[in-house]
Amino acid sequence: MKSHRLLVLLLLGLLSACEGTEADSQDTSALTRPNILFAIADDASWKHFGAYGCDWVKTPAFDRVAAEGLLFNRAYVPNAKCSPSRSCILTGRNSWQLEEAVSHLPFFPEKFGTYAEALDSSGYWVGATGKPWGPGDQGSRNGVPRQLAGQKFNQITLEPPAKFISQVDYASNFEDFLQKRPDGEPFCFWYGGLEPHRAYDYGAALRLTDKKLSDIDEVPPFWPDVDSIRTDLLDYAYEIEYFDGHLARMIATLEAAGELDNTIIVVTADNGMPFPRIKGQVYEYSNHLPLAIRWPEGIKKPGRKIDDFVNFIDLAPTFLEAAGVQPETMGMQAITGRSLSDIFQSEKDGTVTNYRDYVLVGKERHDVGRPDDQGYPVRGIFKGDYLYLKNFHPERWPVGNPETGYLNTDGSPTKSFLLNSRRVNKLQEWWQLNFGKRSQEEVYNIKEDPFCLKNLADTPEVQEQKKAMIAAMTEQLMLQNDPRMTGNAQVFDSYLYSSEQSRNFYNRYMAGEKMKAGWVNDTDFEAGPLE
Repeated sequence: MKSHRLLVLLLLGLLSACEGTEADSQDTSALTRPNILFAIADDASWKHFGAYGCDWVKTPAFDRVAAEGLLFNRAYVPNAKCSPSRSCILTGRNSWQLEEAVSHLPFFPEKFGTYAEALDSSGYWVGATGKPWGPGDQGSRNGVPRQLAGQKFNQITLEPPAKFISQVDYASNFEDFLQKRPDGEPFCFWYGGLEPHRAYDYGAALRLTDKKLSDIDEVPPFWPDVDSIRTDLLDYAYEIEYFDGHLARMIATLEAAGELDNTIIVVTADNGMPFPRIKGQVYEYSNHLPLAIRWPEGIKKPGRKIDDFVNFIDLAPTFLEAAGVQPETMGMQAITGRSLSDIFQSEKDGTVTNYRDYVLVGKERHDVGRPDDQGYPVRGIFKGDYLYLKNFHPERWPVGNPETGYLNTDGSPTKSFLLNSRRVNKLQEWWQLNFGKRSQEEVYNIKEDPFCLKNLADTPEVQEQKKAMIAAMTEQLMLQNDPRMTGNAQVFDSYLYSSEQSRNFYNRYMAGEKMKAGWVNDTDFEAGPLE
């Protein structure tokens, strides 16, 4: 590792000595390697941050990063579930390019390096607090256990303000990380808040803040507008605000140390909010995430709002380019994402590039709960105002089987209300929207129908649009050697879960074994499959 660091420092010295080179013509100077603070909330949709116009969730730290940097209006994650999302961020590759890491609870393949490991090998002080990559098995290299996002700094704890909020004092651990930094080394830090991941302390927002149910401007129309769901939404908002509060403390620490302006601050989330029809699915509110980036020394004309389609696989190459690191020299596989430096160096608002006009999305196997550990494979593309989705096995249950509790939807008051609306009140509408089976193809006009309620796939007016989107999606997936497209689709269901207790969950449950899934309620389980 030390030899890698020495090599990079020598290369940077050579670059700075070459007057008139392309490196010197860039505003992002090779003389000063920027620090990196990456802040990622756990399960938050893009709309619920103040900079996007939300006034019932208060996020002053995120809003400051956006106002003093860039706010991205079309930032998407390829795979809207914790492990595969974070795998994409760390490697710069789409999840279908990551073998086992395509899914939730995987063994992370040894062959894929991460930007954090590359920066650690090139002279950066690298660490993480809270939730890094996971859940899953990070594996090892050369007999040494891997820490994909950096060594952990979780030792300092606090008394959380509400039940289920993490005891990790994220901001104090960031200070501890900085205090232990070797002199002269830039840093790369991963702040992985465990909020607003479930479970929630039901009603905490109403008890502990001045929030009111009437503050919420919009309840998604795939749920009924009832007090219990509004209460659930306020508890979600309360936990986003908690995440944002620790970010504010970290920014204050950097400002006091005089290191704020040479730090790239990225604030985002890993997937959409932990509610039915959102987290773990492939819709607008599932994959469209918040993203703000601040870096005064590397971004021209701060305060811009960017409308380019930005993919989360673009973050790793952005960090590596800013640090002057070539991924192939640091043991990383080829990166699919593209650095955001051209957007940083532009002065344009709105659409900056002509090639960031789409994002590919999809999934394979997320949580347990289908026969023989089957997934629910999807591929899709956001392009222009439209979303196209191909559900490869529409005969399967999209969020997991009813008998095992629809295990790709976290337990919650909202989920329980929706299930009871059918069980008790015999209403099918809410259940169908959130848990029912789907068509093989789906097309939505995101601009007119952001909640993806009106499937246009068979309507005459979108046939040309659909055809063009399928062609664009297929071409790119073939170039990326997606096994789903190249004849080896069965490999995705062959990968083992890293957790033995999760393997063959459905078959074991149906054979009478007492099974437990901690992220759902016991009442979520059905008596049998219901069409």
